[in-house]
Amino acid sequence: MLNIDSIIDGIVIDHIEAGKAMEIYNYLKLDELDCSVAIIQNAKSLKTNKKDIIKIESRIDMDLGVLGYMQPNAVINIVKDGKIIEKKKLELPEHVVNVVKCKNPRCITSIEQELDHIFKLVDAKDRVYRCIYCESKNK
Repeated sequence: MLNIDSIIDGIVIDHIEAGKAMEIYNYLKLDELDCSVAIIQNAKSLKTNKKDIIKIESRIDMDLGVLGYMQPNAVINIVKDGKIIEKKKLELPEHVVNVVKCKNPRCITSIEQELDHIFKLVDAKDRVYRCIYCESKNK
């Protein structure tokens, strides 16, 4: 049986889609932190059969909108003195800026390099976003 110690103060990102923890690890640049970070992959889950978990033994600032875009079913648990003091359920953000790039070669963002890549949520059920400039889909 695998045993990962509980954290005393920090953050636990739970209910990450199985196999996707490294994507969040890289986005948050957790390798640059000076604290313990544990990644648990393919843990048993009653809801989804398997899930990933990231435990961070520190409190860090995170863009919950981007995390919601990446993993809308994840839950952020804030831990203090060994107890969960707050749970934050992630949701799909209405807009994402510079998280993904428009793939349409005729989009203005391909020509104007300094323009932000902005996508607006148009279908929450299917997680469909469209470029605000050219309306191209990014799913």
